[in-house]
Amino acid sequence: MNDILPIVLSILAALVVIGGLIPVLLKTRRNITRYPGTRDANDPEIRSGGSTAVADRNGTIERAAPGDVDLEGLDTTTVPDNAAGLETIPVETPLPVAGRLTRLRERLARSNNIMGKGLLALLSSDRIDESVWDEVEETLLLADLGTEPTMQLVDALRERVKVLGTRTPEHVKAMLREELIKLVDPSMDRSLNVQRHADKPAVMMVVGVNGVGKTTTVGKLARVLVAEDKDVLLGAADTFRAAAAEQLATWGQRVGVPTVKSDIDGADPASVAYEAVKAGIEQEVDVVMIDTAGRLQNKVGLMDELGKVKRVVEKLAEVDEVLLVLDATTGQNGLNQARVFSEVVNITGIVLTKLDGTAKGGIVVAIQKTLGVPVKLIGLGEGADDLAPFDTEGFVDALLN
Repeated sequence: MNDILPIVLSILAALVVIGGLIPVLLKTRRNITRYPGTRDANDPEIRSGGSTAVADRNGTIERAAPGDVDLEGLDTTTVPDNAAGLETIPVETPLPVAGRLTRLRERLARSNNIMGKGLLALLSSDRIDESVWDEVEETLLLADLGTEPTMQLVDALRERVKVLGTRTPEHVKAMLREELIKLVDPSMDRSLNVQRHADKPAVMMVVGVNGVGKTTTVGKLARVLVAEDKDVLLGAADTFRAAAAEQLATWGQRVGVPTVKSDIDGADPASVAYEAVKAGIEQEVDVVMIDTAGRLQNKVGLMDELGKVKRVVEKLAEVDEVLLVLDATTGQNGLNQARVFSEVVNITGIVLTKLDGTAKGGIVVAIQKTLGVPVKLIGLGEGADDLAPFDTEGFVDALLN
């Protein structure tokens, strides 16, 4: 009897401990269920399909899948700006847009651009003969200005040098500045179409090939819009690149912007884009920005899928802006990319990244001449606020300083 008593007491003590842990475990489970952030793709709720759950700032909205969009197996969640999680990301205040252009212009002026510096040196020579004009032409072609714009600029410069008969550095610089500004074309409308409609948000798609920095550009552009007091929602329709949705959500959380994303790898990007726009309409935001997967311009299936994303979104709202992100260092290959994308989704503007890492500022002119579409934004660095609206005179001045 004495041997049994300690065993009984041990069992009773264990039961008391387990009984105390049950409420804690239940509370933890409830908190996990309520967490609106990233969930594992093996979660049975995610794999069940049927309807789509989208969490907005106030909670979770359940709705049936629309009949004309394939939402089979899709679960999209909005990561709100105040989402709880293992890591707390402090909300930042983006730099004002007005001050960025001066800083970026200074950075471009410090870059090794052959276009402005080379032309100034050549045109300030004591004697300008045919060999000098050949070098001017070569310099412009090396700067990715393109054949037609190059001949246009050379002819204009020839005529002005002949008429003026003077080649002081001041006169040469003023003359070159005027002709370059004409080529870059200040008459093009470079404003972003991000004004909210009466009952719907403005919708923007961001497209481009692999590796040009689309997701980063969307995150930086969200900062630009937040700095201009816009209410923004992001849609992570790049469902094929690992961690793309998490990367975009992190950019959003840094400035208090929610992100609609899928927790399933390879989910239908058109469905995610559809849900993002629907959430934007319900939450009455100003702008919905949709990040799309990178794709090669010569892959017909992928390009067709991009067209599908745009068509599906337009069932809910007009797509006001389609920005093509191009890497400035790709030169003429970037022009080939631009042509194909413009045929598929009707590009309305260009974002030119990595302009600080290239001496080929002429790509701005070449792209605009090719597409008839303006460069609207330029990126000149890796910083979160190193994206600014393109300004014609500011750009030319940076090349020539």
